[in-house]
Amino acid sequence: METSKNSNSEFIPVFKRSFLKPKHWGTWLAIGACAAMALIPAKLRDPLLGTLGRKVGKLAKSARRRAQINLLYCFPELSEAQREAIVDRMFATAPQTIVFMAELALRNPAKMGQRIQWQGREVFDRLRAEKENVILLVPHGWGVDIPAMLLAHEGEKVAAMFNHQSDPVIDYVWNSVRLRYNGRLHARDNGIKPFISSIRKGFCGYYLPDQDHGPEHSEFVDFFATYKATLPALGRLMKVSRARVIPLFPVYNSETHGVTMIFGQPMNDLVEADDITLARRMNEEVEKFVAPHPEQYAWILKLLKTRKDGDIEPYKRKDIYPK
Repeated sequence: METSKNSNSEFIPVFKRSFLKPKHWGTWLAIGACAAMALIPAKLRDPLLGTLGRKVGKLAKSARRRAQINLLYCFPELSEAQREAIVDRMFATAPQTIVFMAELALRNPAKMGQRIQWQGREVFDRLRAEKENVILLVPHGWGVDIPAMLLAHEGEKVAAMFNHQSDPVIDYVWNSVRLRYNGRLHARDNGIKPFISSIRKGFCGYYLPDQDHGPEHSEFVDFFATYKATLPALGRLMKVSRARVIPLFPVYNSETHGVTMIFGQPMNDLVEADDITLARRMNEEVEKFVAPHPEQYAWILKLLKTRKDGDIEPYKRKDIYPK
């Protein structure tokens, strides 16, 4: 992937002529279909996308199995039927939310009216008005990019870290959409220093707390009914960035066809916390948001890949949800 970088190692997607090769035509067709769907009124497209998502969820065996395993570990108290219903709703929510994001890229968000709502935003606005540095802690839901796009549209400077997509065309388009209203992207393979630099220069940091980074620097702490290898980097990031942390989670409603951005309270208890407490507090915030809205979360990720010595990786177990 070609990029342009300024002194802050900012990532800027660059179109390459190789993207037009026949091997990428299927990807462009899918992107075009997504864009076309975004122009259809949401009340008409959401039922169709929900049905399509459920059907794809039945066929995507590997992704469905990861979701089933994650939910089994995290919510063993639920019945099999209840967990399967969550998986079905998740697969329905995913395309609805992704197409909503495409709509944001094609239409002026100011004209989308009550379909965009903010809940509990007062503290965030006050801190930004006082020129405080802020890091938004955003769990990995399907609408994870939407609040950043909307804040950037309002003129808020937003900086986020991201991982490249394996498909170069999707990587180019996805990141171009993310930057539709400006903002700043930092690739994880450039390290965290450029991200810290942006926050210290007044950009609102966008941090995803729930990715599995392996055992070396992680702490094993509770995550719903199981445990998870969690990177306790947020406390150090707060200190070096001189920033306050506010949790945030977008929730897509297929009935109203809109998104509500839900803010939590500032995490003022992290400054002097040890690594175990830091890791657990991040997971607690994920739990607070996800428990009432489990269908919004990307359960298809390998959230529980890293295990303690002696524990089998859940996705390698042959005794549950056999392939």
